[in-house]
Order: sequence, then structure tokens, then C-alpha cells
Amino acid sequence: MSARSKARRRALDILFEAEQRAVTPLEVIRARREKTDMIIADYSVDVVEGVLAHSEQIDEYLSTYSQGWTLDRMPAVDRMILRIGSWELLYNDDVPDGVAVSEAVELAKMLSTEESPVFINGLLGRLQQLKPTLLA
Repeated sequence: MSARSKARRRALDILFEAEQRAVTPLEVIRARREKTDMIIADYSVDVVEGVLAHSEQIDEYLSTYSQGWTLDRMPAVDRMILRIGSWELLYNDDVPDGVAVSEAVELAKMLSTEESPVFINGLLGRLQQLKPTLLA
């Protein structure tokens, strides 16, 4: 697993924990740094901060283009994977679009249901197709 893949996984853990505990992701990062010897990669922090900075727009896109699924109805892990994938796809020019989608699908294969990789691939693929108009 590459360093960036590990950083994405850590960002997912942070976002998931924050939602489950009803705290901000930045509080989770601070607590992990203060109370453990865990090293949080810079890219993990970049992902978390990027998702937070664009969360309203990302959630609007996910809600608009996910057919038959509201954000609240999605499994929490899928929602976090989609947010990370969407941020990388739409707002992080350092990550090629195909990599953003495939990394999200890989996270879903490891951490979610059998159906999740197909759902995540389809939704992020749709955002990838619409990217020029979404960001215009």
C-alpha cells in the first residue's frame, strides 16, 4: 500500500470517528496527536482539511447525483469514502481523476459492503464526467 493510500485510509478513519463521536475532525487529529504516539501524515491532514473546506459543495453533488440514495441513508463509511474521493477528484489537482476514483473503490472493497465498490465507482464516475461543468 502506497504512502498516499495509507494517508487516505487514516483520513477516512479520522472523518468516520469524528462523525460517530459528534466532534470535528480537527479535534480527532489533535486528540490523536496529544494522547497517542500516532503519526498523522501531512496528506491525511490535507484530505481532512480539503473535505471540510468543500463539504457543503461535495455533499450537494453527492446528494444530487446519487440515484435513490440520500446521504443519511448511505453507510457512514461509504459517505466518508465518497467525500474523500470527491475532494480528490474535484479539488485536488495533484491526484489524477482515475486515481481518485480507483483509490476510493479500493477503500470500499476493504472496508464496506459487497455492493459499495460498484456504487462508489458509479457515483464518482458520474462526477468525473460532469467535472468540467461542476467546476465551471
